[in-house]
Amino acid sequence: MFVWIVSRFLIRPPILLNSNNKNQIRGDRLDLAMHRILFDMLDSMHTELISEEAATRRLQASDILPTLQRIQIARILFARDQHLSADQVLDKVNATGGRVSKATVYNTLGLFAKKGVIREVIVDPTRVFYDTNISRHHHFYNIDTGELTDIDAELISLENYPELPAGTVAEGVDIIIRIRCDTNSH
Repeated sequence: MFVWIVSRFLIRPPILLNSNNKNQIRGDRLDLAMHRILFDMLDSMHTELISEEAATRRLQASDILPTLQRIQIARILFARDQHLSADQVLDKVNATGGRVSKATVYNTLGLFAKKGVIREVIVDPTRVFYDTNISRHHHFYNIDTGELTDIDAELISLENYPELPAGTVAEGVDIIIRIRCDTNSH
């Protein structure tokens, strides 16, 4: 049946609009809606998801109330280690059939970061990634491609830390090495 649906939408000839085919026009609106659903389904097949149950357990283990929207976001985020912007999270949630607002995505990502289940990586004042790998590590940021790549923390040696201001403790060290594509290499 799936093949029939695909072939029906991809092979169907265009409709000429005139006063004699009003019922056909209504059918075409339905076909357009089905077409959108089909391509949303195909797109969502490329988005990895964890189960609702696994997402719920992970949120509850971090003392986060598992609302429907938080579960939808968690299913995408925790499918694998990845670096996603808020807009990418929004697009992936909506592509998998979920419906969340941009504000909900930002609020949820902020909550997840506050609870320590993701890391907020600010590569520049206008670009923030949310990193699902919360282990100690650093990053390469390619300013040409926008790609963020993990660097094992053991590969970077830090010596001679400055003395911390009185009354403070170090919370962490985040190193982002900004790189660009080498236009001279062939």
